[in-house]
Order: sequence, then C-alpha cells, then structure tokens
Amino acid sequence: MTSQPPSGLQAGLKNRHLSMIAIGGVIGAGLFVGSSSGIRTAGPGILLSYALVGTLVVLVMRMLGEMSAANPTSGSFSAHADRALGRWAGFSIGWLYWFFWVVVLAVEATAGATILEGWVPAVPQWAWALIVMMVLTATNLVSVGSYGEFEFWFAGIKVVAISAFVVIGGLAVFGVLPGVDSDKAGLSNLTDHGGFLPNGPGAILTGVLLVVFSFMGSEIATLAAGESEDPQRAVTKSTNSIIWRVGVFYLGSIFVVVTLLPWNDPSIKEKGSYVAALDSLGIAHAGQIMNFIVLTSVLSCLNSGLYTASRMAFSLGQRGDAPKAFARTTSRGVPLAAIIASVVFGFVAVFFNYKFPDSVFLFLVNSSGAVALFVWLVICFSQLRMRKIIERESPEKLVVRMWLYPYLTWATAALIVFVLGYMLTDTEHDGRETVLLSLLVAAVVLAIAVVRQRTGRGSAAVDGRPGTHTVDDGDDVNDVVKVG
Repeated sequence: MTSQPPSGLQAGLKNRHLSMIAIGGVIGAGLFVGSSSGIRTAGPGILLSYALVGTLVVLVMRMLGEMSAANPTSGSFSAHADRALGRWAGFSIGWLYWFFWVVVLAVEATAGATILEGWVPAVPQWAWALIVMMVLTATNLVSVGSYGEFEFWFAGIKVVAISAFVVIGGLAVFGVLPGVDSDKAGLSNLTDHGGFLPNGPGAILTGVLLVVFSFMGSEIATLAAGESEDPQRAVTKSTNSIIWRVGVFYLGSIFVVVTLLPWNDPSIKEKGSYVAALDSLGIAHAGQIMNFIVLTSVLSCLNSGLYTASRMAFSLGQRGDAPKAFARTTSRGVPLAAIIASVVFGFVAVFFNYKFPDSVFLFLVNSSGAVALFVWLVICFSQLRMRKIIERESPEKLVVRMWLYPYLTWATAALIVFVLGYMLTDTEHDGRETVLLSLLVAAVVLAIAVVRQRTGRGSAAVDGRPGTHTVDDGDDVNDVVKVG
C-alpha cells in the first residue's frame, strides 16, 4: 500500500535508499571507536553485553515497527507518543531526541576533522569541522533524494567494510585464510587469559553501559520511511531485518575481534580494537584503512543526524510544538528552517567543543547521553496504548506485530529501567553523571511541556491535519477537537 508523506515533504527516497539507511543505521562510528573500552572492561564477556543490548534494540524496534507500519510519519516515536500518551510526551521526547542529534553533530564533526587534519595538516581541525558540516548541510538542503543517495554510498562502504572484516577475520580464526599466519588467533582466546569473564559477571552490565549508545540510529529508518514511495513496506522490511543486522554487524564483528586477539592485548587499547585486529593479520596500512572506514561512518552519522534532527523539528512544527516555520518546506520538499536551525545549534556545539571542551561541551554530551534509553522507554509505553488504538480503529494496519504483547513489552521496559538504575551506581565511567544530567534536561523539557499544555499554547496536527489537537479524557486518546 502506497501512501503520501506528511504535508510538504516529498516521497524522494527509493527502496534501495531505505534498505541501506536501515542497514547502515545500526553501524555507528561508536562501534569502531568505542568497542575497545568495552573489551578491556568485560573481556570476551563483552559479547554478552552486546547480545543483551542487541536483544533490547530488536524488541524496541519491533514495537516501533508496529506503530510506524500502521502510521508512517516523519515524527516517528514522538508522533506516536503524542497520540498514545499525550501532548506532553510527544513534545518532550521529540525535543530531547532533537537535542541528542545536534550534540552528535558536533561530536561526529570533531571526530571527522581529527582524521582529516591527520591527512592534511595544513588545514586546521576547526576548519575541517566547518567544511564537513557545510558540505552535508548543502546535501540535505538540495532534496531528500540527495540525502538518500549520499547515505546509500556512505552506508554501503560501512556495510562492505565490516562484512569483509567479519569474513576475513573469521577465516583467520579458523586457520583457513591463505597467506596469513596469526599465532594469536583462535577460539581459545574466549576462555584463556583469565576466562570468559575475567573481571567477573558484573562487568557484563558495565559493558552494557559502554556499548548501549553505539546502537542509537537504528530507529532512523522509521523516520525516513515517511518520505519513501511505499512507507508501510519500508518499515516492515527494516523491522524484520533488524535481527540479522545486529547479529552480523555487532556480534559478528566483536566475536572476530576477541578471537583474533587476547582481550588484554595492549594493542587493543593503543590502536583501537578493529585496527589491532587487522594489524594482527599483517594487513598493510591497517590503521589508514580503518581511519577511512571510521571517517565514512562519521560522515554517514553526520548526514543522518542532520536529516533526523531536521525531520523531528519539522514534525514538532507540524504539531504546534515548535515554531511554525519548521513545518514549511521548499518546492523540493525540504524543511529549510528546520535544517538551518539544527545546523546552527550543531555549529554552536562545535564552537563549545573547541572553546570549552571540559565544561560546556562535556555538559552537553553527558546531558544527552541517556536520551537513547529515554526514547526506548517511551516507545515501550506508547506501544502498550497504541496497539489498543490500532486494533479498535484499523486492525488491518497491524502488518507488524510485537511478539508476546503485552508481556514482552513490559519486560523490555523493566530492563531499560534496570539499566538506567544500574548506571546510577557507575561512577567509574560517568554513568551516574550521564543519567543525572540527562534527567535534569528531561525534567526541564517536561516542565515546559506541562506548562504549554496547561496554558493551551500551540495546536497540534493529528495525522497531518493542521488545526486540531488531541484531548485525553481518560477514555479515548483519539478524541479530536477542532481549533478555530
């Protein structure tokens, strides 16, 4: 079934774009650069940390897929929360998610600039950060199709690289890779050097805290689906494929790393896990190859981050929860004001990174750190109510169904709350500070949402119809009241 995207946007994303956005969305730069600390903390047991978070992501994406297949929208989970839980929920989670991605823009721009400065030192790092931000802003401003095309190739490089890494590394582990004599490789690395859990079972949960944020981005396909030729098909396909994507790209590649090298090998800390693994195979220029792949991941994350932030701002504008200008689009279907606003805040964050890295920017990073878990929690509670709404209004739209509803949804929500609670006990890796600062920012946004709702400011749009807002009378969250 083909449906039109929200008012003003255009169906400029092809099926191949959506497929690659869905696949590439789960491969963030965090996987390449953040896995080494997890391995050092949990040893081979980091595989259990990745499996636990991977399972969480699969379950949350199943819930989101159920809601988004029934009602594809650029606001995704924010729009679903608006409808299922109330205006306050859609407003709060939408703005928190937007905040998360504009901070990510600064983090990724700086990471990319660091690599580029190493290749061309004549250009200062801040200039490289400015250049990559401007290039990708221009890409997003042209059309959604140009964003899709760039992301298709960026994600394609990531997918090919990590797939090749899994295959080559796997062959080396089992001793069947021609021309490679790796004396350290073998399945024995999983149990030697202190055992599978050298730092005890508690390290698995600490590992969860270190890897959970590298999974953020898997939900991008549901936002992008609203601008595709066949949104329902795109959402269904990306939801159904999430299991093998997490299995191959995360568990598969980390398995290769911890079997190619002992978990406590000094090179993992010095070079990073993937570079160290490639070096152990004697592959020439492994560091530069991985730098290129990381740069591609950074650009992909920047490209998608800008797209995601702008579409969330567009959706908030449509629902009266952001300036009306955010909901206006150009003749090419591009939300110009939403993109510019997101970029401006991204540039401001980049400036803070260079001017006040240990104060203002550190606050921004930590205060947005737990947003991923907040988003997943809101998706759980939204799905609990949206299932009943969809079954009552249009059961034929339930083409994707959450498994073992509602029990598995409640279990997932409980696990997320447990992870947040465990983070409060973590002082070594800034877990407590991240949760407390994120809760502080969330409380401020929530307070603004409640005040707006009490004072009746803004008029939301329901299913793309401006001039209406939802009223939750405790009976039916879909009571619609005309405004004006």
